[in-house]
Parts: sequence; C-alpha cells; structure tokens
Amino acid sequence: MTTSKVTGSVTTSNVTGSVTTSKVTESDTTSHIAEAPTAFPGSSRVETVMGRPVTIDIRTPLPARELTPLLDDAFAWLRWVEDTFSPGKEDSQISRLNRGGTIKQVPELIEVLHRCEELSEATGGWFDARINGVTDPSGYVKGWALERLSRALVQAGAGDHRITAGYDVRVRGSAAPGRRWRVPVRDPRTGEVRRMVRAHDLGIATSGGSRVVDPHTGEVRDALGAVTVIGPDLGLADAYATAMYAMGPVRARRYATELAGKGPYETLIVLHDGQELTTPGFATYGGPRERLAG
Repeated sequence: MTTSKVTGSVTTSNVTGSVTTSKVTESDTTSHIAEAPTAFPGSSRVETVMGRPVTIDIRTPLPARELTPLLDDAFAWLRWVEDTFSPGKEDSQISRLNRGGTIKQVPELIEVLHRCEELSEATGGWFDARINGVTDPSGYVKGWALERLSRALVQAGAGDHRITAGYDVRVRGSAAPGRRWRVPVRDPRTGEVRRMVRAHDLGIATSGGSRVVDPHTGEVRDALGAVTVIGPDLGLADAYATAMYAMGPVRARRYATELAGKGPYETLIVLHDGQELTTPGFATYGGPRERLAG
C-alpha cells in the first residue's frame, strides 16, 4: 500500500521493488557533524515547542524587519498546534475529544483527523491515531505542522530554510549559493550518523526515538532500531516511519519496497544489530559514503 501524491486522498496499490542491505561499521561514520558556516544572510532561532527544541534556520536574504516577525509567526503557529493537538494538555481539542467533551470545529483539526484515517487504511492499520479508545495524532501531526510551516515560509518569501524538530527535518531551497542542505540521519538511540542526506526540497522523518505502540495490540514495539522515511511531504513521511517501526522488520521491509515502487518515498531501516536495509532511491540523496568529521 502506498500514497502517490502529497495532498488529497491516499490511494493504495500492490507494487514491487527491491530493498538493499548494508552493514555499517564504526569506520563509516562518526557521531558528530562539522557543519559549514552560514553563507547566506538570514536568521536562525531555537525555541522549545512540543516538548523539544525546534530550530528554524532561514538563509534567504531578507531584511531584519521581515525576518523577526516571520520567525515570531512561525513559532506562534507551532505553539498553536501544540495547544490544539497535544493529548498531554488538558484543554487541547484532542484532550476534550478523548473526554467526550465539546470540541471546536477547527478546519485543521478536521483535516488532521481525516488524514489519520486515510493513513490507517493505507498502512493496513499499522498507523492509527486511535489506540485503546484514545485519540493521539502525534505520529502525524508534528511532521504535518512542520510541512505546513515550510510552505508558509515559501509563500512569505523565505524559500531557503531548514526546520528541525527532534528527528524530523524539512529543508527547502539552498543552504548556501548553489549548495544543497546536508542533513545527518542519526540513529535516535545511539546518536550515530547513518547517512548524510543532501537535498534542496525534502522531508526527513525518523521513528525510534520515542515510544511507538502496535495499534493492533496496544503494546509497545521495540523490534527495530530505527526507521527513516524521506519524501516530499514531511507529515506523510512521519506517519510512514511510525507505521513501519510498529510493523517490525519483516512487514516493514515489504511495505518500504511497495512504498518506493509506487511513490516518491524512500526508506532506511536500521535493525538492532546495526544492519541497514534501504530502498534503492535513498542513495539518490546521499552521494558517496563519507567519513564525518567532528
């Protein structure tokens, strides 16, 4: 089952493809990256939202009088998402829904819940925002919020940016004139860099750093080290990574192959022993394996 477009309904189909395997050794990577200095004018800000540091790095050469309110609005949006969708906030719309209370007919809330239903169908129930009678769209909503923010920044004229929230990253434009963004894909358990992704326009989501529940049993899953999905929509990539982590190695490998065979989403699966399983298109964004300094 797979999705073939960024917006609209999610469609499913049976497809074929292949998954390649590799073994990472300590000589392949190091645990830190030496980042190049900012070559574009712009601004970067870090604030704690949704329980984690969120960094918005804008490289588009805009004047300070535009950048400051733009960043203010960006973090105001993320705080609104947290206040609306967090099941841990007593007065959020999700908490009200779980208590059987009255909720506001917020268009974004309806959109997220509808998309979660579509993703549940598309993944055979391995992604589900409602488990044991409790609604929690966290496996989708963080990526969705960053994706919406990235599109809004483009519309505001800030087309060169990187947004990072934990292990979810959205990049657009250039990190410096003529240069793609370089994003380290880290193992959320060890901090080890598994891949260096280079892109001008990409969403990168990794699952495995926080609790993932099997929607069918309600039990916490721990059969994989990590799952990273890359593609054009960070919300969908986030949900696919969550679903495949819940599936375990056999089902996840098969689903990753189907997903890559039909649409623009590629997957890196890390097993507990450090072995990697990747769909062929993942390498398109990586280039030659390099030793990372730092």
